[in-house]
Amino acid sequence: MRTTHARLTSRSTVLLAVVAILAALVAPGAASAQPGRTYTVATDITFAPFEFQDSSGNFVGIDIDLLNEIARDQGFSVDIQPVGFDAALQAVQANQADAVIAGMSITDARRQVFDFSDPYFQSGVQMAVLDSNETIESYEDLRDQRVAVKNGTEGASFAESIKSEYGFTTVYFADSASMYDEVRTGNSVAIFDDYPVLAYGIAQGNGFKTVTEKEAGADYGFAVNRGRNPELLEMFNAGLANLRASGQYDEIVDRYLGEGASSTDNSIPGLIKDTYPQLLQGLWLTIVLSVIGIVIALVIGAVFGLFRVSRSAILRGIGSVYVAIFRGTPLLVQAFFIYFGVPAALNFQMSAFTAGIITLSLNAGAYMTEIVRGGILSVDKGQMEAARSLGIGYLKSMRKVVMPQAVRTMIPSYINQFVITLKDTSILSVIGLAELTQTGRIIIARNFQSFNMWLIIAVMYFIIIMALTWVSNRLEKRINR
Repeated sequence: MRTTHARLTSRSTVLLAVVAILAALVAPGAASAQPGRTYTVATDITFAPFEFQDSSGNFVGIDIDLLNEIARDQGFSVDIQPVGFDAALQAVQANQADAVIAGMSITDARRQVFDFSDPYFQSGVQMAVLDSNETIESYEDLRDQRVAVKNGTEGASFAESIKSEYGFTTVYFADSASMYDEVRTGNSVAIFDDYPVLAYGIAQGNGFKTVTEKEAGADYGFAVNRGRNPELLEMFNAGLANLRASGQYDEIVDRYLGEGASSTDNSIPGLIKDTYPQLLQGLWLTIVLSVIGIVIALVIGAVFGLFRVSRSAILRGIGSVYVAIFRGTPLLVQAFFIYFGVPAALNFQMSAFTAGIITLSLNAGAYMTEIVRGGILSVDKGQMEAARSLGIGYLKSMRKVVMPQAVRTMIPSYINQFVITLKDTSILSVIGLAELTQTGRIIIARNFQSFNMWLIIAVMYFIIIMALTWVSNRLEKRINR
């Protein structure tokens, strides 16, 4: 707390004491329970059977069901934010989320950053290979081979601890589906994963088999940012104890690791029938993000494009700096910076949708700026000189003479940038936006049908992009006529 050297009067002292007491009672980090409050909980929705999305679009899994039952038992509400494991940790650290539950192992290193609940699941690690693999049967067979692991998981930690002894190398992936696909393609020969995740995937027909016994693993915990939301941890612990005592805990675990975890129709027609509502929702979000982003980018591009050809050196400098920043840094970095970095630095919250729109708009706006600049410079300088010789002002000449001619050359580039922006929306999955690509990852995490699902999604993108290309060609022909 900031202090002052000035002597406080007795009245001020009393007032400050009252304010301090009231602040302690209402502060987010207060130790007293806050039933009825809604907490934002970040998670990785591609980690079945702990958290995933069912065919109806509901968030389910051991973690999700436990959390919902604990919230019901303790009288608070939760808002699940599916942002992926790495992003979930950053969201809590940036205070964009109140807590994280994502099959997260409790480690000494993480205790330096997070406060953990009582353990709610004891895990372990197993190695798995493809069903057809008859050569890898133990750790000794991994020498000079590649092994796939997932960022931040217990399986990754275990693989790192033994890889020098057995002579293999590790390759890291951000989600489980990509890790499994790495082995399917033959680039790696095995994966290390938590045994319940492997058991669930094998039951779903993912084409893998386990070849080692379960290694002792760490406990999973529910976590909050260190020093924040202690009341949430208290309620989680109390609710967990009640669920264990009532038998609900065992019922939830058996629901996903027992006999009920069965496979579904994984043919392409079956997948389309089962997943089309989710795919259409993802497609709709992709289109909304693209349209809003490109409309704002058009305005930004027009303004900074004029800056770039301005007679003012200051305006030209501003335009050049803007373009250099947003064309010179990856869109992924921009998304992380805008969603996690800016709110953390300025101490406010921003929705993933808002951050996504800002990211797309600023990124596409930089490219639109160059399109506008190129379009203006493509118009013969004599046009401006002729207008000015007739006594028409610079701005009016630009608006009435130059810009109408420049727009004709910009139209195809505008449509092309729209297509690029539409595809760029897939990168926003890193901040939890379930656009079309992320929707595919979520579905694959449930059914493990990577090839069929990516084929379906590729066809959907192809149809949309071909439609935009047709519109572009029609516009260009109409303008040329």
